Amino acid sequence: MAGKTLVPEDFGPLQGTKIVSTGTLIAQPYSAVLAAMWGAEVIQVEKPVIGDRGWRTIGIKVDAIDGGEPVSCTWIQERRNEFQVTLDFTKPEGRNLLLKLIERADIWMESSKPGTYGNCGLTDAEAFKVNPRLVIHHVSGYGQTGIPEYRDRASYDFIGQARGGIMTQTGFPETAPTRAAPWTGDYLTAYLGLAASLAALTYARATGKGQAIDLAQYEAIHATMGGTMPEYFLKGVLRERSGNKAAAFQPYDAFEAKDGWVCVGAVGMAVFGRACKVIGLDPDDPKWQYAYDHVFDPEGIEFDAIIRGWIAERTVAEVVKAFNDAKVGCTPVMTAKDMAEDPQYQARQVHIEWDDEQVGKAKGFGVIPKFGLTPGKIWRGSARLGSDNQRIYCGLLGLSQAELARLKEANVI
Repeated sequence: MAGKTLVPEDFGPLQGTKIVSTGTLIAQPYSAVLAAMWGAEVIQVEKPVIGDRGWRTIGIKVDAIDGGEPVSCTWIQERRNEFQVTLDFTKPEGRNLLLKLIERADIWMESSKPGTYGNCGLTDAEAFKVNPRLVIHHVSGYGQTGIPEYRDRASYDFIGQARGGIMTQTGFPETAPTRAAPWTGDYLTAYLGLAASLAALTYARATGKGQAIDLAQYEAIHATMGGTMPEYFLKGVLRERSGNKAAAFQPYDAFEAKDGWVCVGAVGMAVFGRACKVIGLDPDDPKWQYAYDHVFDPEGIEFDAIIRGWIAERTVAEVVKAFNDAKVGCTPVMTAKDMAEDPQYQARQVHIEWDDEQVGKAKGFGVIPKFGLTPGKIWRGSARLGSDNQRIYCGLLGLSQAELARLKEANVI
């Protein structure tokens, strides 16, 4: 199905790829946005009148240039390069329009409780009937299969993090379990979802056979927990919150300097030895060698106290220079201001400006990662609700102006 798209110029490794996205918030739609920044055509479907209201207006907002409702900074950052249409697919005419969009798509991405689309006659079978090569990417809190009681439960980033197990290890022993901010569980789900969609698309293009993908949010989060489950199944070990400190080696923690915080990481005895020299300890002393991987023994505790005292007497800049000069990993804990002013961020053009349809000039992070031969780009900022209805329904699907007006009057679009 790859071929000419609505994107005004070819760019990126996904040029020619067509995606229809019907989910809300982050976990699924961000997968589509990433693809759009890499050159794919993405048609994002929202509800008529209200749209993806929560995500359009959540958090800190910027005034709209047309005097309309203020726009969320998160929406401005995360809804670029998309074509925005409104559609109520629960109505028969809306269902048929969505199937027409799906018919020309390579990937259909959606996020909902299982059965939501099936109840409207939009089953996987119906989608494959109009497009056998289609990749269908389902995102839900608990998965499409399993115990019905769980499948029907609501889930958000915070819920997924708790259920996926990551919160048992995030935070400090003396505090409540802590979520990874801002919406880490959703973003993890989005990254894995895009990877799975592109893997299935590779297969579809090679064989002509589409397939459905079933991604449960808590499973995407659970899959990032390293050796946690083998440790339990094979050794009976239950990992718990331990703060920033690594339990198996040091230094690997956040440390407070005179004017801020730094992170120092020394993995391996050679790097540990260089860290010892920076703070004035003899790396060949058996005591400190023992302290390296016996973090909670008296020797390890003493080493931690020494490095903390050394760092506390110096500025962030002094600490960062000393450790990096010694080839020991060290960085400030960066704020938004720090990142905006950092020379490496600037040299790599991480932050860029673009024109946004809703708020005018905008600035935030650009396209990541950087492709050597087919770089991504931002050709469009975020768009108003339903701003592409005319372009998609009339220009692409062939509806007349009268039909468009009638469907709008009936709240189908």
